Amino acid sequence: MRALARAATILESRLSGAAELVRELAPFAGQALVVGITGPPGSGKSTLVDQMAATLRGEGGTVGILTVDPTSPFSGGAILGDRIRMQRHHADAGVFIRSMATRGSLGGVARTTADLVTLLDASGKEVILIETVGVGQDEVEIARLAEVTVLVLVPGLGDDVQAIKAGIMEIADVFAVNKADLPGAERVEREIQGLLTLADRPAGWTPPIIRTVASEGAGVAELLAAVRSCHKAGLRRPRAAAKNAEYAIDHLGIAVRSLDEALGFWQGTLGLSVAPREAVHHEKVSVAMLPAGGSRIELIEPEGPDSVIASFLEKRGPGLHHVALRVPDLGAAIEKLRAAGTRLLNEPRPGAGGHLYVFVHPASTGGILLELMETTKTQRTPSPPE
Repeated sequence: MRALARAATILESRLSGAAELVRELAPFAGQALVVGITGPPGSGKSTLVDQMAATLRGEGGTVGILTVDPTSPFSGGAILGDRIRMQRHHADAGVFIRSMATRGSLGGVARTTADLVTLLDASGKEVILIETVGVGQDEVEIARLAEVTVLVLVPGLGDDVQAIKAGIMEIADVFAVNKADLPGAERVEREIQGLLTLADRPAGWTPPIIRTVASEGAGVAELLAAVRSCHKAGLRRPRAAAKNAEYAIDHLGIAVRSLDEALGFWQGTLGLSVAPREAVHHEKVSVAMLPAGGSRIELIEPEGPDSVIASFLEKRGPGLHHVALRVPDLGAAIEKLRAAGTRLLNEPRPGAGGHLYVFVHPASTGGILLELMETTKTQRTPSPPE
């Protein structure tokens, strides 16, 4: 938990290494269910999130909670009002809670919320709950991050429901009428139903309206069931933080006539470090890898005139030869490509470093040779910085 907290600090504060950390984590994200909890101030979002977390833990699931709070005018950090309501989870290793300051962001979430979603997802949290700061009509960024967005409304808003309909009303996948034990709950539900008749919604899905009393835990199980039904229906866009998470650029392959000459620039002038050189004899090449952030540059020198790199150099000269993407399951990726009629140049075989790889013909990719390489065991289990 301490390592996770330190990694969260690096990402939220954009400290040195933050960008590299996100790139390293991205291939391992994409498994968690990310749920956004949004709504006007005073609607009971924090209490509802607390009860949802308790229910999920009762089921044996692990939970990550990101609460977006107003920025303190004194410290510049988050005002921890939301987190205070969740203190019963502080000693639970299955729950990780992080408060984030908006720091001038106007969309209801913080600028680095997506990065922390990636971190919690990659760490193995099964459900991630994002509670936005109290939002108004145009603060709808949560819909870009969450797979399911829950809009929390309460009795007593009156005409406010009509006032916010052009904003957050339109991004809701599930409605929670919280504090439903108060007078006016039926009126709120009727107003929501009336607005839904005017909204443009995906065929086959009408956002359910769930009554809850978060302070008592009433309706929380039903709310979670509605969230899961929405997710299972597959009607939401994949979130931008993890849509392409199973793919990550591993390296750019550059064909050179001489490794020594090329390293004079990359290593001598730029000062990049160089991993030990390797020979890939079945490809008849020698390679030198240069780490660059979360990716690498692969310099490729032909071992003889019958090397494919020698042929490339003769036709095109030195330059970009291929782009390599890491995938967690090469077999599954190959099956998907073959089903789509993609032209592969080889069967899986070991390359530099021992990883398995295949090449995809440029005719299928739009003009660039693509290498798909399977993520190694070490790459699949990154550890947050100590």
